[in-house]
Amino acid sequence: MMTKEIAPAVVRDPPKEVKHGAQCQGADQVAAGLAGLVATDPAGKKTGAHEQAHQAVFQAMKAHVERVNKDTCDAGEENSFFVCDLGEVERLLRYWWRELPRVQPYYAVKCNPDVRVLERLASLGVNFDCASKTEIERVLQLGVAPERIIYANPCKVSSFIRFAAARGVRQSTFDNVEELYKIARFHPQSELLLRISTDDSTAQCQLSTKYGCPPEEVDTLLAKVAELGLNLVGVSFHIGSGASDFSSLTQAVIDSRHVFDRAAHFGLPALRVLDVGGGFQFETFRESSAILNAALDTYFPPESGVELIAEPGRFLVATAFTLSSHVIAKRELPELGSMLYINDGIYANMNCILFDHYQPIPRVLYHASAFHYFDTTSSKSSTAACPYRTSIWGPTCDGLDCITDEYYLKYDLAVGDWLYFANFGAYTSSAATPFNGFEAAVEVIYIDTA
Repeated sequence: MMTKEIAPAVVRDPPKEVKHGAQCQGADQVAAGLAGLVATDPAGKKTGAHEQAHQAVFQAMKAHVERVNKDTCDAGEENSFFVCDLGEVERLLRYWWRELPRVQPYYAVKCNPDVRVLERLASLGVNFDCASKTEIERVLQLGVAPERIIYANPCKVSSFIRFAAARGVRQSTFDNVEELYKIARFHPQSELLLRISTDDSTAQCQLSTKYGCPPEEVDTLLAKVAELGLNLVGVSFHIGSGASDFSSLTQAVIDSRHVFDRAAHFGLPALRVLDVGGGFQFETFRESSAILNAALDTYFPPESGVELIAEPGRFLVATAFTLSSHVIAKRELPELGSMLYINDGIYANMNCILFDHYQPIPRVLYHASAFHYFDTTSSKSSTAACPYRTSIWGPTCDGLDCITDEYYLKYDLAVGDWLYFANFGAYTSSAATPFNGFEAAVEVIYIDTA
C-alpha cells in the first residue's frame, strides 16, 4: 500500500516493560506497560477520547479530499483511500488485556498485514500467528524474534516448512498424520500443537469443515507423534468467526483438557500450551471472554502452569481503519432510485462482503461542497430522514461487484461526491485483487490518537 503520514502523528517508544524482542510477555507486564497511555473505559471507548479519535479521522479524510480536484487531478488521484488510527489498535489491545489477562495474543497477520500495524503490535508485546512463508518473512523483517511466531496452518507447503526451520520458527499446528510425516522429515525440532475440531455451527465463518482433528482420531495422532519422536507441546482450536453461541468455547476447552490428559497415556511429556484460536469480535468480546475465562479457570487454572495463547485478528484492527471512496458514475432508475458507482468494490478492499459475510454501512463524507462525516444518518429502509434510495456498485465490469443493492441516504449524491465506510480494517486490503486492471493497493493515511 502507499502510505502517508499527517501531522500531528505520534510514534511512541515501546513501554519499558514491553520490549520489542520479548517473548510471551505476561499479562501483568503488558498491562503495566500500557497503563497511563490511554485513559479509557474497559472497552477503550470513553466518550471524550472516542470523540477526539473521530475528529482526527475526519480531519485526515477532509485534508485528503480537499486536495483532490476531480476535474484536473491526475489519473487515479481520486482513488479510494484508508485512514488508519494506530491509537485505536493500542486501545483495543488494552481492552484485550483487561478482559483476558492470562491469554497472550498472537496477532493473525492474514487479517491485515499492514506493516505499521505490525510494528505497533510488536512494540507492545504482541506475538504473531503466521500462515505462510510470506507472512513469516514480513514479521521477521521487523526484527521480531522467531520464538514470537506460531506457524498456525495445519496443512503446510513442504518448502515452507523447510523455510520455517531455517528461520528458527518452531511453533506449529497440525491436524493429520501426513502433516506429521512432513514435519518429521523437514522440521523435526518443531514444537507442535494439535488442532482439534470444534462446534462452529453458529459462526459466520466456519473453519471446522476444513481444519481440526475430530475426537475419535486424537489417539491415532498422539500415537503417531510418539512413534515419530516429535515434540508435542499443546493443543489449539478455533470456534470460527462471528459465533453467536459461546458455549462452544467451553466445550472446546473441555475437549482440549481431554487431549492434555490423554497425551500421558502415550508416554508424551506433559503438554504446556493451549491456543484458544481467534474469531473474537468487539461487539461480543466481553461476553465471549467471560465465558472463556470461566472455562480456563476451571480446566486450566493458573496453578496448572499452562501457557495460554490466542490468535486475534479482526478484534485488534477492524475499527482502526476507515475506507473512503469516490462516486465515479451515477444512473437514475425511475422505480429503483439511483445506482451509484464508486472506485472500490468486492474485487478490491470490499472483498469482505463475499469472503467475510460483512455488510458495510455507507455514510456520506462529502456532498454539495460540504463535509458530512458526523452526520451518520443512513438506513436500510426508507425513512423521513433518508428519502434517497440507492444501490452502490464497484468499478469492475462484473455484475457481482455490488456493495449494496438497496440503501437509503439523506442526500442525493452526485458524481464527485465521497462515501466512507467505518470499521474496515479486517479482511479487506489483505485479499484485494487487481481484477479489471484496477489497483489493489490504495493509499493509507496514518494517524495516532493514543
